[in-house]
Amino acid sequence: MILLALIGAAMIGITLGLLGSGGSILTVPILVYLLGKEGKIAITESLAIVGGIAAFGVIPHARKGLVQWKVAAFFGVPGMLGASVGSFIGGYLPGALQLILFAAVMLTASWFMLKKSSKELPAQQTDSRSPQALWIVMLEGFAVGTMTGIVGVGGGFLIVPSLVLLAGLSMHHAVATSLVVIVANSWAAFARYQFDIADAGLSIEWTTIVLFISVGAVGTFVGKVVGGRIDQRALKRLFAVFLIVMGLVMIARESVRLLNNQDSDQESASNS
Repeated sequence: MILLALIGAAMIGITLGLLGSGGSILTVPILVYLLGKEGKIAITESLAIVGGIAAFGVIPHARKGLVQWKVAAFFGVPGMLGASVGSFIGGYLPGALQLILFAAVMLTASWFMLKKSSKELPAQQTDSRSPQALWIVMLEGFAVGTMTGIVGVGGGFLIVPSLVLLAGLSMHHAVATSLVVIVANSWAAFARYQFDIADAGLSIEWTTIVLFISVGAVGTFVGKVVGGRIDQRALKRLFAVFLIVMGLVMIARESVRLLNNQDSDQESASNS
């Protein structure tokens, strides 16, 4: 079990280092299918892991002055509110349904990766933000936060383009600022999920969380070193294809599980 956890954490960190995003979207499938965790537990632990790894990623960017804290607040504060709302909604959803929604997010992420790589975004934007643009940033921050709360994914593939195209940040500033937003959203949702986990009589494994954060953080540095020698566009396309396959498999498996659970519930109700 420990070996599987180490492998999974390394995969997440290396992917984050290679692509700059996308690694967190592996966390839930690894926890569910590699470590055999129940869906709701996996989503809760994923939020802590994603937030922890992103927090380590913020440090070098903050030291270089790349984090735009004002923009992070405009995106992150509504995002934290959305994350709380999303986790509240997620608490009422069956774990299998949450995983199906998560798979839909994976397919969406793959579409973004295939449609346009991050290198094709404008390298530098002028600081032409308007009150209207900031309101759009806040609304999208709320929407991304809600998604984070429901399915347990950071949403960097949505945050970075929004910060570049709507908030007028350069690519480097957008990536750095997105990490702050991911930390805020993930930990806000994680805190809210603690109530649902406790009410259900379940518990998370802090050992798994700490192990994934530690190994994942190291993996990001390894990925950055290796990533400079690999064609990023080809790598993103390959990862997008993997997400499509994984997303379709998850939808198929969890749909069967959801239907079986509904049949069991109906049978129990009829017997009673």
